[in-house]
Amino acid sequence: MDDQRVSLASLFLVYLVLSEGRCSVGVGSRDEPGYKTRYVEVQVDHFSFANSDTFQLRYLVNDTYYKDGGPIFLYTGNEGDIEGFVKNTGLLIEMAPRFGALVIFAEHRYYGQSLPYGKESFKDPAHLGYLTSTQALADFAVLITHLKKTVPGAANSPVFAFGGSYGGMLAAWIRMKYPHLVAGSLASAASIFQYPGITDCEAYSHVATRTFQRSGAGCPERIRSSWDVIQDLGKTDAGRHNLTSMFRLCEPLAADDMPTLVNWLVNLWMIYALTDYPYAADFLTPLPAWPVKEACHLITSHEDVLSGVAAATKLYFNFTGQAVCLDISQPYYGGLAWQYQACTEQIEPICSDGVNDMFPAIPWDLVAFSQACYQRWKVRPRPYWAVTEYWGRNISAASNIIFSNGDLDPWSAGCVLKSLSDSLIAIVMEDAAHHLDLRPSNPADPPSVVKARAQEADIIEKWIQEYHLTT
Repeated sequence: MDDQRVSLASLFLVYLVLSEGRCSVGVGSRDEPGYKTRYVEVQVDHFSFANSDTFQLRYLVNDTYYKDGGPIFLYTGNEGDIEGFVKNTGLLIEMAPRFGALVIFAEHRYYGQSLPYGKESFKDPAHLGYLTSTQALADFAVLITHLKKTVPGAANSPVFAFGGSYGGMLAAWIRMKYPHLVAGSLASAASIFQYPGITDCEAYSHVATRTFQRSGAGCPERIRSSWDVIQDLGKTDAGRHNLTSMFRLCEPLAADDMPTLVNWLVNLWMIYALTDYPYAADFLTPLPAWPVKEACHLITSHEDVLSGVAAATKLYFNFTGQAVCLDISQPYYGGLAWQYQACTEQIEPICSDGVNDMFPAIPWDLVAFSQACYQRWKVRPRPYWAVTEYWGRNISAASNIIFSNGDLDPWSAGCVLKSLSDSLIAIVMEDAAHHLDLRPSNPADPPSVVKARAQEADIIEKWIQEYHLTT
């Protein structure tokens, strides 16, 4: 997810928080049940001989159902500690018994414990400059080669990549970049088209608004009307005191805090949409089932617009009732590594016009964003490089990739929503949010997700058969 604000500083913050929407999920400290922690040595720089440094890339292994020669299911880790993705991704292990598969969750460099320079990894651009998707894909390629050499019976095992969100993008790209190593991929919520010049920056905001509209008549309109109320109250000391009290903020609002408050709320509605799961979940924070519906009920049932907005805000940040106050200065998720990626190659513009969506008017300003990134990291974004590196919309030469998307997920705006060939297959799931098909099965899953998982397994079985016919 990306930009949304008015000032330079807030523009920078909105983009970074939204960028994934992306999902840095919970961090663990010990082996996940059923998984063993392993490490493989990889180059810090795979594409130059000027730097011979190496580091230990962490990966988690579950061989409970593995049979010699069975496939390797590889989760291409994204922006977070890999243990968090194990907790929120059940599909691989649920499929494993059917295929006798070895399940691997590989950590992305610069996240979790996979730090190329340890505590110095974020010191300066010289240490951080090796944080790119292409380097991460090369890490995974080295890991695949390592597994085939060291796992008994795996020398001829087909490898299938799985991933959600940015991890889904990596899953698609590794099949495109290393087709001799990866027999196929399931790329869920993979917004490989959410780049400048190939997807309208307003598309994300439109899908988010539609998700709220489906969950409560008049809900987006109430949210849209709240921005003027908030801005008017922010003009006076008494008004800001009222806002501080209504939202139960940890610190009194000052005049220059108003852009941060608006940014905080913009991010909130966008994250609500992508986590609109049909059961209680704690993907980014504990939430009830169908949280957008619950939020819209609060927003529309209050006579006063702002009271409803404040109630929905507390639902997100304090569903457990344990928060004493709400801190608008704290990010929703993410960390230094993703902030850097969002300032370099992962430029996925999001904007809003304030008319056809429920957000305030927020233009995409690349010049302002570039300057903010330079001030923070001393680097400039390369907004068009990902399109060059990963083929833009012209991916028809690729094969054996399933692109799955939930129609409630705002990230779907930049995803592959129509099949492009017999082996570039799009599956769109009704009433599904962000990569719901990858999550553990739940009785509340909508029929579309149950059907999608069955279809995905059948396709993978077909690709396994084809692999063994040609090797």
